[in-house]
Amino acid sequence: MDRVRFGILSTAKIGIEKVIPAMQQGHLCEVTAICSRTPDRAEKVAEQLDIPTAYGSYEELLSDPTVDAIYNPLPNHLHVPWTLKALEAGKHTLCEKPIGLSADEAQQLADQSASYRDLKLMEAFMYRFHPQWEKAKALVDQGDIGELRTINSVFSYFNDDPENIRNKPEMGGGGLMDIGCYCISLARFLFDDEPEAICGSVEFDPVMGIDRLASGVLRFARGTSTFTCSTQLVPDQGVTIYGTEGKIEIEIPFNAPPDVPTRIWLTRDGRTEEIRFEVCNQYTLQGDAFSRSILENTEVPTPLTDAVNNMKAIEAVFKSAETGTWIEP
Repeated sequence: MDRVRFGILSTAKIGIEKVIPAMQQGHLCEVTAICSRTPDRAEKVAEQLDIPTAYGSYEELLSDPTVDAIYNPLPNHLHVPWTLKALEAGKHTLCEKPIGLSADEAQQLADQSASYRDLKLMEAFMYRFHPQWEKAKALVDQGDIGELRTINSVFSYFNDDPENIRNKPEMGGGGLMDIGCYCISLARFLFDDEPEAICGSVEFDPVMGIDRLASGVLRFARGTSTFTCSTQLVPDQGVTIYGTEGKIEIEIPFNAPPDVPTRIWLTRDGRTEEIRFEVCNQYTLQGDAFSRSILENTEVPTPLTDAVNNMKAIEAVFKSAETGTWIEP
């Protein structure tokens, strides 16, 4: 096998618009099947994206012996149940973030997935595979900004549609689960450590019940990371990484465009250097990285313990906001 054959679990928007077209450009993976609980919908998307096989149920897809791996972009509350079903069916699984609704649910998945030693499972935080993040991480690790001391990140958009799944708390909606998870993930990634304590402030939508504005401070052994995320603000995103001798700014840290070059800035000794990156698709890179771990039988780039720890940090933000105290994740 020189390519991993993927089946797509549902016709979710992120899959149709971003992930599937990107994975179809990969060198190590191909999309061979898709499913929907509405057969006509599956057939329409399959024709639209040139996917050979369409199924009218999730179960049919999981029982297809020609499918090696599953990409799970279902709503958050279905991540763990259907990822477990995929593993039970003998499929490697790339599951969208966040891995589950809680740290306990994520740990449940980690515990049960340990029984499937021959199968790969990874949470899909695509940003980490973009060269701009690989470079930023390398600059930090090499000491190009001196000692890493603090990070500031922001991620926001405006969506007040009550019918949107991101605004349904029972389905895992809300800003922290949808986009704040990136701000927490990147801090843990750059510090290469877990936060010792977390302080948070959260504002909930009075009608929909989801968190619409959240800010947090993560305290690490070597420094801090602050963030704000919102589902009801002007769309924006940005990351600034501060060290004792310099800083790194990432212009489009999360939704890096797949059709234009990206750039970051390194400032040191009073001079700012622009570092540009050629056009690439972070979803393609993610798909190939996960597929490589399957083909070569190596560890996945991001272990499931990382997903569990990210969920612990998200929960700590909520708990801190509720209690008004610092929380140890």
